[in-house]
Amino acid sequence: MSEAALERIGRAYARIAEVERPEVWITLRPREEVEAEARTVDPELPLAGTVFAVKGNIDVAGLPTTAGCPSYASVPERDAPAVARLRAAGAIVLGTTNLDQFATGLVGTRSPYGAVRGAIDPERVSGGSSSGSAVAVALGIADFALGTDTAGSGRVPAAFNGVFGVKPTYGLVPTEGVVPACRSLDCVTVFARTLDQARLALSFMADDPIAAPPRRPGPWRVAVPATEDLGELDPGWAEAFEAAAQRLVRGGAQLLPIGIAPFLEAATLLYQGGFVAERYTAVGDFVAALKERDAPDLDPTVGAIISAAGEVPAHRLFADQEALAALRERAFAELGAADALLLPTAPGHPTLAQVAADPVGANTRLGRFTNSTNLFGMSAVALPSGTVAGLPFGVMLIGRAGADDHLAAVAALLTPPPTVRLAVVGAHLTGQPLNSELTSRGARLVAATTTAPAYRLYALATSPPKPGLVRVAEGGAPIEVEVWELPAEGLGTLLADIPRPLGLGRLELADGQPLTGFLCAPEGLHTATDITDHGGWRAYLASRR
Repeated sequence: MSEAALERIGRAYARIAEVERPEVWITLRPREEVEAEARTVDPELPLAGTVFAVKGNIDVAGLPTTAGCPSYASVPERDAPAVARLRAAGAIVLGTTNLDQFATGLVGTRSPYGAVRGAIDPERVSGGSSSGSAVAVALGIADFALGTDTAGSGRVPAAFNGVFGVKPTYGLVPTEGVVPACRSLDCVTVFARTLDQARLALSFMADDPIAAPPRRPGPWRVAVPATEDLGELDPGWAEAFEAAAQRLVRGGAQLLPIGIAPFLEAATLLYQGGFVAERYTAVGDFVAALKERDAPDLDPTVGAIISAAGEVPAHRLFADQEALAALRERAFAELGAADALLLPTAPGHPTLAQVAADPVGANTRLGRFTNSTNLFGMSAVALPSGTVAGLPFGVMLIGRAGADDHLAAVAALLTPPPTVRLAVVGAHLTGQPLNSELTSRGARLVAATTTAPAYRLYALATSPPKPGLVRVAEGGAPIEVEVWELPAEGLGTLLADIPRPLGLGRLELADGQPLTGFLCAPEGLHTATDITDHGGWRAYLASRR
């Protein structure tokens, strides 16, 4: 086991303790057990040093598979193939995560293990049914996590928690070892904080890729519906969706109009038609037995949905299959030459109280854009697209079967490059001579603060004048800094231009946050003047004037 793997495991468990979100987990493995497994992993494997979480309806050898129902639990002897392939590539399982019971819901609250709260706003739902997996990634506990998606469960939680959710083409990832919701529709999905990380994990889980539709010459063509055709959205969401469409244009995509009525009509068939009967086929007899003895671990909403599914007459299913075939033909005609369809992932983000007041109605609303994807046999990726009122807003790209790689390429047009934060103390401060080295690289000012009281500041004998910040064991003071955010690529080019004795290293801010910042090597202090008492570079310059 490499030291990096041990450090990553330590950070995961420290983060678990820090966030205090016990409802995320059904079974969390003891840290010493995880570290013992890590010692057996070849550090040269491609996923060595990464940790992941697994939705509680997917088998992990030796851990109970509950599907969110304690009395349903069984302990598998083998991993599901999706899990086994990730472990074979070096990734380590932290544990199994909470979910809407029997993967029945898009809210993340239908569980005897507790409602999973949103990662950003704990007064709002996390989304479901893959609730715990999405939140574990969003909170920085896991590098990636597995979920499932039948009606949108691998995408709605991604949108609500500001992460990526990749729902591959049906059949690309084996579903053996997964408790079925609707066996003919279920997909194993991946959550991650970057699309590259999600796609990397998917590459190890997948069987041979399904043949992709041919790439047409010219720019990517993305179908975008008129905002008024989307129906009621939360305040600000229409504007955020339109902004996402414009980012595609700036990225070089061609936008095509589309009518989405057949997609919306098909979405209603999943729960309000004959297809819901398959949920009874999966676990109906077990749920009926729980209801008969009034078992306390059966969620009442889930129990009612699955019980009602057992009453659907056979003729309804055949009628709905015919209706779906007609809707699919209409939908694909509307899609036409487009490589992808852009939609909001969900129409809004409800609070826990709103879902408690109307558990079925709130859930039904959330599936407006996601429910039809698997019915039509399509692929999808959900991705963050900014914020509205301080909460994550997400969009979704949907494509034909096998279009997984195409969707990733289109998603890249919507995904800003990775950024890093940098603390500056001197000539790069706002208004100072070298500030343009930041702004020309696309940097933006995030905060003005100070370091922890563990530093001393020196005026170096350079041209133009620059300060040098040095950490000391004692006698330190807080020093004024600005925190800037810039593209990671820009930081690399900036580092190449920094002359000795200055360099970049880890420094500590006043709130204890570690951050990359400008530091000075001791060799540069021989002719320098200690200016710590001024509290910052600008105050020192003002005193000289």
